[in-house]
Amino acid sequence: MTAHTDFDLRFMAAAKRLARRGLGRVWPNPSVAALIVREDGGKPVVVGRGVTSRPGMAHAEVNALRQAGDKADGATCYVTLEPCSHYGRTPPCAMALIEAGIRRVVIGMADPNPRVSGRGIEMLRDAGVEVVVGLLEQEMQALYRGFTLRQLKQRPQVFLKLAVSQDGCIGRKGEGQVKISGPLSMRKVHGFRAACDAILVGSGTALADDPQLTCRLPGLAERSPVRVIVDRCARLPLESKLVRTCVDVPVWLVCGNDADPDKIEQLAAAGVNIIRVPAAEDGIKPSVILSALATRGITRVMVEGGARLASSFLQADLVDDLCVVTGNIEIGEGGIPALHGLVLADVLKDPRFERVDAGRFGLDRFIYLRRCGA
Repeated sequence: MTAHTDFDLRFMAAAKRLARRGLGRVWPNPSVAALIVREDGGKPVVVGRGVTSRPGMAHAEVNALRQAGDKADGATCYVTLEPCSHYGRTPPCAMALIEAGIRRVVIGMADPNPRVSGRGIEMLRDAGVEVVVGLLEQEMQALYRGFTLRQLKQRPQVFLKLAVSQDGCIGRKGEGQVKISGPLSMRKVHGFRAACDAILVGSGTALADDPQLTCRLPGLAERSPVRVIVDRCARLPLESKLVRTCVDVPVWLVCGNDADPDKIEQLAAAGVNIIRVPAAEDGIKPSVILSALATRGITRVMVEGGARLASSFLQADLVDDLCVVTGNIEIGEGGIPALHGLVLADVLKDPRFERVDAGRFGLDRFIYLRRCGA
């Protein structure tokens, strides 16, 4: 990486914060942010801001250039991910920066796709633009992990969230949903949902709890992710909240090829998107689920329940981030363990994960783990 200034760090950090606002909204594209900055009275001033629009619409750089107008000529562009160099549904952003007269481009991270990585940078440099690459690169790699995994491994980033009681349970047999987390924890969880492309639960959770799986933070209802149900036999009731609201917030049902065709037809008629996949005797493999989601553009998926589904992803070594929230209650007799065939305490000590955060949400405790080296 060539030389950078304190101002470069400041504006790239601001661009990263801006990029986070688009998470969960622009898949299969990455949420990129761009800032156009120019000198005004001897001080750097932001004259244009842009974030990736929805698929098929303008990218971050073009949105920032439109806002900057003529002030882009001779300015610096801070962009979180390498500007694209190819014609797709939109023209190349690298060319747009060149035509606008941008003098310098500071890039957080090169494109992870080996087929195009470096081409945008080369296009800019060939046009005489000064380019700095790799500013806050580790933070950008974390931001774009889902996009990178889909590009390189044909699967989305997997974020597993567990809410457990003091005695390590997620509910009580025969009672359906049991309130474990406090209000601050629930707000945090809904914030997680808003930043993901999809939320994933198993059929057991869908049948027992009849959940909505939406984002219910004030003003963020439209940020609700696609709701994905892993339901091998297509047992999801037509009268469930998920089916009754699938026109407003999409519901995808991942079922086995041998699921009841009549029930599938009924669910499809109600508006549920049916995804048929091969199923083994013990269920649908996590790798198959993730491949199906990646094929449909999902880059970040949040796994929320239940115990068997969570354990299957852990056992398949397909969990990238893990957040465990421990509520201030005990379930006691009849409690359902948080994991099936695994011990949560052992998972929390697994050397494949490193602790990146821990603390409290009100009365609840939480710990956040991330795959080592991710």
